[in-house]
Amino acid sequence: MPIVIALFSTSYFGNSLIMSDADNFEQKLDRLIELCQQLKRENKSLRDRENDLIGERSSLMKKNELARQKVETMITRLQSLSAEQ
Repeated sequence: MPIVIALFSTSYFGNSLIMSDADNFEQKLDRLIELCQQLKRENKSLRDRENDLIGERSSLMKKNELARQKVETMITRLQSLSAEQ
């Protein structure tokens, strides 16, 4: 009789370990899925920010070029006025 109880207990304990391993695996898988989703959101946010910065850089470069042209024009005018005097 004690052998049957021992076998039953071992079998039950073994199933408990299997269930525990399955539960651990499921929890780890859930965490991995959540991490994946979080990384996708962060990646999209970073790509959006990069696109915004690229657009801003382009706009600033155009403004810088216009300012440079205006300064060159003023310098040329000043030089011609100075040459006339």
